[in-house]
Amino acid sequence: MRIALIHALTHSIAPINDAFVLMWPGATRINLLDDSLSADLAANDGVLEETMHRRVEILADYAASTGANGILFTCSAFGSCIERAARKHSGMPVLKPNEAMIAEAVAAVRSPGGSIGLIASFAPTLVSMPPEFPPAISLQSELVEDAMRALNAGDGPAHDAAVVAAALRLRANGASVIALAQFSMARAATAVEQATGLPVFTTPASAIRFLRRQLGAT
Repeated sequence: MRIALIHALTHSIAPINDAFVLMWPGATRINLLDDSLSADLAANDGVLEETMHRRVEILADYAASTGANGILFTCSAFGSCIERAARKHSGMPVLKPNEAMIAEAVAAVRSPGGSIGLIASFAPTLVSMPPEFPPAISLQSELVEDAMRALNAGDGPAHDAAVVAAALRLRANGASVIALAQFSMARAATAVEQATGLPVFTTPASAIRFLRRQLGAT
């Protein structure tokens, strides 16, 4: 299987490739990066204009032209752009980075009073992603921009500590499941799980499980 990975943040590349090595080593991976997408979106206050939709569509067109069997976008702030690309390439799985994780996190909230704690380190994610959760689900969110700044400065431990602190605040507010929105946050999953004792879902692992099922590689 040939899977195209489309990135808008450099920090997303390693987590998803590392996850593939562990979970689906036989898949051939293509990595496409346009880190100006995230910068331009942030400069536009998270508003996804037509130009942005077209740029994402062009990336998907190129990925499809390489013979990819599936496409996975790894930045969670481009939801409507990815949906349009998926409609155009309906013959293959075209995944938003968060859709598989959302499904798994929702399934894990079993008690009527349970809620999902969503942590993001990129502000536009909290514009596009919360509406993708079912309306009946109780959702709390935390933005930890300090975590992204720490990664940009090469300080992984500070990133992880900021994510753990956010998860502990969410648990204190009643969250029963933690969802880590950015691919770059997957590195903190074990620390969050150990600190909170809660189920923790990451976008890379959930997406790979979903892709394998969709492509018959279970």
